[in-house]
Amino acid sequence: MEIGPTCHYVMGGVEVDPATGAASVPGLYAVGEVSGGMHGSNRLGGNSLSDLLVFGRRAGLGAAEYISALPSRPVVPEADLASAATTALVPLERADGESPYAIHAELQSVMNDLVGLIRRESELKTALVDLEKLRAREANVSAPGGRAYNPGWHLALDLRNMLVVGESVAQSALERQESRGGHTRDDYPAMSPEWRKVNLICSAGPDGHVDLRHQPMVPMRTDLLELFDIGELKKYMTDAELVGLPGAEPGPAGVAAEETH
Repeated sequence: MEIGPTCHYVMGGVEVDPATGAASVPGLYAVGEVSGGMHGSNRLGGNSLSDLLVFGRRAGLGAAEYISALPSRPVVPEADLASAATTALVPLERADGESPYAIHAELQSVMNDLVGLIRRESELKTALVDLEKLRAREANVSAPGGRAYNPGWHLALDLRNMLVVGESVAQSALERQESRGGHTRDDYPAMSPEWRKVNLICSAGPDGHVDLRHQPMVPMRTDLLELFDIGELKKYMTDAELVGLPGAEPGPAGVAAEETH
């Protein structure tokens, strides 16, 4: 039986308000795997279920509150609907385009081989070049058949989003010059206390490519950090960041331990 590691959870997602689940798009609420979540670089297990329960309730209440406060229900302009429908139908109407399955298979190979478990600068840069080539090919896919029960058409539509996610992951992995949790850089094997202060925010630029920016992260309160076992915190924080917490090394020793990590 052949086995291999695979991606089962994106450690990131739509940026939302933690109290309501509201995203930056008015009326859009996100929770669970699609949202940024509370776990950062942690590889999730069963705790994703408690995440859904707690923040699913918050998002539901937030969405209901938003709807109740609206003076009237928003209406999507007919021109926007017509434009979206035209774009979606293009792969069905194109007779000589490339198969979306071929592009999807190559996208999987690029992300698996170059943006996998162990990341390196040269490979990440190569991945971004390859993703750009796939983006050009995606613009000319075709999906023979009708609208009903046509998985090729569904994949043709999904490819645009997959390429955006792929570019977001590759750009962020290239930018973050440290190793922490599920993100391992072979050329930057240690955790950095400076990088822990930063979230990387990706958004779609006017040309369809991903724009990346740094956003300062609100530090966790000390009283909350003290709830965790120090051994668990050491997996995700440097010794210098743990100074002062119960069970941590004293100041100078903590700094020295970080430098020799």
